[in-house]
Amino acid sequence: MAESGRAKGVRKIVLTGVAAAALVGGGFGGWHWWTEGRFIESTDNAYVHSDITVVSPKVSAYVREVRVAENQQVNAGDVLAVLDDQDFRAKVAEAEAAVAAQKAAFGTIDSKLELQRALIDQAAATLASAEAEQRRAQQDFDRTRSLASDSWASRQKLETVEADLRKAMAQVNRSRAALEAEKDQIGVLNASRTETEARLRQAEATLQSARNDLANTVIHAPVDGVVGNRGVQVGQYARPGVQLLSLVPLPDVYVVANFKETQLARMRPGQSVTVEIDAYPGKHLDGKVESFAPASGSQFSLLPPENATGNFTKIVQRVPVRIALPRDNALSGLLRPGLSVVAEVDTRGAEDRPHVAGSVFGAFHPGQAVASK
Repeated sequence: MAESGRAKGVRKIVLTGVAAAALVGGGFGGWHWWTEGRFIESTDNAYVHSDITVVSPKVSAYVREVRVAENQQVNAGDVLAVLDDQDFRAKVAEAEAAVAAQKAAFGTIDSKLELQRALIDQAAATLASAEAEQRRAQQDFDRTRSLASDSWASRQKLETVEADLRKAMAQVNRSRAALEAEKDQIGVLNASRTETEARLRQAEATLQSARNDLANTVIHAPVDGVVGNRGVQVGQYARPGVQLLSLVPLPDVYVVANFKETQLARMRPGQSVTVEIDAYPGKHLDGKVESFAPASGSQFSLLPPENATGNFTKIVQRVPVRIALPRDNALSGLLRPGLSVVAEVDTRGAEDRPHVAGSVFGAFHPGQAVASK
């Protein structure tokens, strides 16, 4: 009986301890939920993203060289591939010849203009000579007519000087017309010069375009990054718009978390986010809410839902939220686009933050968040 009493006492103590522990645990859990838990919005529908650059050629040609390998780190400006440039060099030579021809034609017209100015000066001198001859003939005519009126000159002499005067007047008219014709020729040459100048500019533009096409046969990396999805091979016929390879700008990555619409009420840009990568369990990164998508994910699908017709079933929508990560985070260089993420947003202080629903993806500075384990 004594042993039974002692067993009951031990059981009572154990039950009392368990009850006390449960009460303390429940109290601590309630306090934690009230102070923190109720402000945390989390989702596992989140993934690492990066602004992947797809590289494609600007001209069509056969691939002569491929100078990068899969997963190779490259810097902006590095040569990725070289296309066959034989045809493009020929086009450049042709365009250079066309420019040289137009420049020669331009120089010829300038020479003609110089010659025409000399011809104008010559015509002006001829006109001046004819006008002087006309004045002399007029004086002879006036003098002879005066003498003839007093019978000091014969009628024949008067008729001769009158004919000389008319001849001189005709010469003046012809010289004046020749001068005007030479002056008009300047306008014709100037119009031809303008036309040739336009053809020269056109030829120079064609030459520049040919040089651009020649330069585009060497494909450079537009950004720093790691080569991925390389599909280009030597001998392949490359065309504009056809993907050769992709460049992933590591470690410039961010997280896109698809939160339910019911979780967005207290979310604001700038709020702290705890990120855990499935590939690296136990590692936690601190980020910031950067911006919100302008529409739910379903609205950007190939066939957006049309709820105005047929039977309606309400489905909770998800809105992509961009989360910025610092470059110097604990997993810098290890994160890859597509990795699964669990994101937890701390919404405390939402009342003090403006809700910029359509905010653009702004810059995020490394000092704004600190990585931690």
